[in-house]
Amino acid sequence: MDITLHTSVLPHDDPEAALTFYRDVLGFEVRKDVGDGRMRWITVGPAGQPGTSLLLAPPAVDPGITEDERRTITEMMAKGTYGWILLATKDLDGTFARVRAGNAEIVQEPTEQPYGIRDCAFRDPAGNQIRIQEVR
Repeated sequence: MDITLHTSVLPHDDPEAALTFYRDVLGFEVRKDVGDGRMRWITVGPAGQPGTSLLLAPPAVDPGITEDERRTITEMMAKGTYGWILLATKDLDGTFARVRAGNAEIVQEPTEQPYGIRDCAFRDPAGNQIRIQEVR
């Protein structure tokens, strides 16, 4: 089989904050920006990797979701337990410095993990946990 990862999805609750973070702090390209107000679907991706994207989507907009489910999603986002993603970079320290300068909520500074990976963790404006692993 010939399968690749094309797009992954993370929720946002403030499209302008999400756009600023992923574009200006992480340096991702904006590929699409659809909708208006808080109901925007923003597709971003790393420069030079047009086949890999991240869709920042408003959570719980499916009309089949109940109010209780919407409330649960909102609560999980607030705790940072709803969405997360793993990224990779050759320059973990430089990337971490840029993220820190962008006022992201730091969860873990660059650390050598006991399982052989050096990484860091932070939260985006919606509370999603982002871990960045160092490529060696």
